[in-house]
Amino acid sequence: MTDCTQETMRFPACRKRVVAARFDGGHVTSNGGALLLRQADRDLGLTAAVARRLPDRRQSGKVRHRVLDMLRQRVFGIALGYEDLNDHAVLRHDLALQTAAERDAALASAPTLCRLENRAERSWMWAVHEVLVETFIASHARPPEEVVLDMDATDDAVHGHQEGRFFHGYYDHYCFLPLCVFAGDHLLVAYLRRADIDPAKHALGVLKLLVDRLRRAWPEVRIIVRADSDFCRWRLMRWCERHDVGYILGLARNPRLVARAAAEMDAARAAFEISTMKQRRFAELVYGAASWDRERRVIARLEHGPLGANPRFVVTNLKGRGQTLYQDLYCARGEMENRIKEQQLQLFADRTSCHRWWPNQFRLLLTSLAYALINAIRRALAGTDMARAQCATIRLKLLKVGAIITRNTRRVRFQLSSACPDQDLFRLVVARLKPG
Repeated sequence: MTDCTQETMRFPACRKRVVAARFDGGHVTSNGGALLLRQADRDLGLTAAVARRLPDRRQSGKVRHRVLDMLRQRVFGIALGYEDLNDHAVLRHDLALQTAAERDAALASAPTLCRLENRAERSWMWAVHEVLVETFIASHARPPEEVVLDMDATDDAVHGHQEGRFFHGYYDHYCFLPLCVFAGDHLLVAYLRRADIDPAKHALGVLKLLVDRLRRAWPEVRIIVRADSDFCRWRLMRWCERHDVGYILGLARNPRLVARAAAEMDAARAAFEISTMKQRRFAELVYGAASWDRERRVIARLEHGPLGANPRFVVTNLKGRGQTLYQDLYCARGEMENRIKEQQLQLFADRTSCHRWWPNQFRLLLTSLAYALINAIRRALAGTDMARAQCATIRLKLLKVGAIITRNTRRVRFQLSSACPDQDLFRLVVARLKPG
């Protein structure tokens, strides 16, 4: 690290004592929780599995930083709240991050990490997605009876002249349109796409790959696809019907559907006018759009309140009572939207500011790996008040912990802050994560 003269900063006195500060504390870190990230990573084998799949075409005699080391440095940094490569100009000397990356010397510089990102190519996307799916499968001690796959597209705003950018009229800005797939709180797919496309483009191809892999692992598993009306495409529904995959998809409102449900809507309006309480009713229709290959079952949720009528429709091939399918199954897809917001707003998934396409896809996947690690910590918090905490809360309470670090030839000792208010939770996560 560059040596420079430290300037003393003066602050108002505290009880007649002079208050001054300098950045000369030595090996003190605010990232004591990097130890949890390291343990979660060893438990999942996440970064090691990715590094094995990424080709390294550098001349071996000139390599100082392995792909694995740089991958850990970048993923752990994102999880700890450092979104920018420039942060690593100084962060590379942090003993907490070095220990988490299993190094005992300075980590890679920002330019070296930038070169790693710019080497990204299509095969890297396949490699990381394979690891995300394999990690999900390995997280189950026994085959699950059912897996619900949530699909959604989201806008990823761009502010430069990145390859593939497009002005999207609905979102009113230049953006990409990534496709995300979750199984519960497990992220399986984060696929960067241009925004000048059908939101469902490549969704069927992604679904085929996922179903094939899940059924090879669990032949008897029941698979359900859940998505909004952007994914209501007859080819996707027909494929699901032919391959014994359940689906429940939003269906965009249109005059034909509204007319078919008019009687129930009129009844809801009349009941509201009498009681002044919001009314909700359900009806079932057999409906086929002109572009579909055949008619299908549609569930109508008909609501009337102070703001007027609010009908919603879903199409499904699942058996069961329509109200139950809508309220208990379809509406639960909103939880996936929370996970997408976590990744974008708290783990910087929208930091796709590279000029070239594949580096931006790689950045999106780096944030996906960071999410997987924090989600592993969240699962270790089961049964506590933090069991449903968001990534930013877990980072604040368990990762951003102050520590004094002493490192010699025999040991690395972290003296974590005695004033940390979440010591019991920290110990619980350590106990529940396998040491690797």
